Amino acid sequence: MTAEESRPDDRGARDSSPNGSATADWPVPLSGVTETVVATRGPNGLWNFAALGVFAPDGETCDEDHAGDDGPAANDASDGGRAANEYVTARTWGRTRTRGNFHRRGEGYVQFVDDPVVFADAALSIVEREEPLLESASAWVRVAVDPLESGTDAGTEWEEWALRLLESAVESTRVPTVDRGFGAVVEATVAASRLGVAGYDDDELRERLAYCASVVDRAGGPREREALERVREHAEW
Repeated sequence: MTAEESRPDDRGARDSSPNGSATADWPVPLSGVTETVVATRGPNGLWNFAALGVFAPDGETCDEDHAGDDGPAANDASDGGRAANEYVTARTWGRTRTRGNFHRRGEGYVQFVDDPVVFADAALSIVEREEPLLESASAWVRVAVDPLESGTDAGTEWEEWALRLLESAVESTRVPTVDRGFGAVVEATVAASRLGVAGYDDDELRERLAYCASVVDRAGGPREREALERVREHAEW
């Protein structure tokens, strides 16, 4: 069986963890906001990939399924009296494909990637594929999503979602390294995505982009430099 054949499709995820057993926990501890790539299935049957910041519950570390089996409001006494609002969340901005697919399908695949080119493409361009999982994903989580609240910030609509873990798998493990260039690429995608958006100053955003580019030039490797070029291309910056 090939690696692609072992990956899940829209009929439900199949385990591909190293020990061969299904998992029902987040594959990594979560704290603060973790940048991920999410895959959601669109009305055309293809999977759309986009950047998604995942918020740990109440800013605390999360290493288990905090949503529980009954949805985001679950508060099972057997879980140590965990508060009802302790669940992983994410926020979509604008009327994006991810937001629409969340409403239509109610689920998606949250993927942990450390390839800056893959992240930049997902954050700033339309990426669609027939399969939901990226070859570069070190781990993934299939989640059910429930809308929590919505509003408007600086003229942009946003919607907050509770992410309820359904299953997960670790695809690969490696020794982590710290690269300032990768962080600069992430920040560049945020700034680039706000260019031309009401409520943001384009001049300030371009100054931030220039600073990010200088960090990548000093501290990034070949993939970070390629990712920055993708940011320039996608944002016409």
